[in-house]
Amino acid sequence: MARAIMVFLSALWLAGCSVFGDRSGYEAPDYAVLERLGPETEVRRYAPRLVAEATVQSEDPDAGRNAAFRLLFDYISGKNQAAETISMTVPVETASGEKIAMTVPVETADTGETMSMRFFFPAGYTLQNAPIPLDSRVTIQEMPETTVAVRTYSGSTSDARLRREQAALLGQLEDTPWKPSGDPTALFYDPPWTLWFARRNEAVVPVKRM
Repeated sequence: MARAIMVFLSALWLAGCSVFGDRSGYEAPDYAVLERLGPETEVRRYAPRLVAEATVQSEDPDAGRNAAFRLLFDYISGKNQAAETISMTVPVETASGEKIAMTVPVETADTGETMSMRFFFPAGYTLQNAPIPLDSRVTIQEMPETTVAVRTYSGSTSDARLRREQAALLGQLEDTPWKPSGDPTALFYDPPWTLWFARRNEAVVPVKRM
């Protein structure tokens, strides 16, 4: 029976590895770990990155995220002046509160009725060679070097769970020289159909060493 289960799971892995959180083949931004604050928490420094940002108006956060994601997905799928497709990267980043100025990633910022989401370009793209969007709601920007504290967790991607993880992250920083310098955000690395225990989620906050 155990062997049969393993064969079944192996078949599922080969048929749809993203269900189990396999992210091979997707580019993710490079970073340096500056300090580990616990088993799930570390301070990272990200190099400057190029992003495509989509901004929409929506009173419903979920609807806003979906609309912003669709704009970005259309852009990387060829809805640009060069009709060029751009490889998807990971993770997806979301934020609630004031709009933040910042591959797999996409980042979202909820600013009341405004939702902004950012796609982080794969390596090799610059402001000079990035395709120009056809939709004015999509803009191309450069992000400076960023230092953040990150708490990694699996399971639910709900707002309630995220708020708990962000609160825990801020609590961990209280007795360290690292102090928040911006609004908390979140990184999500997996599609919605990934099994909950295989997901990689991260609560994030910009920090400065005091």
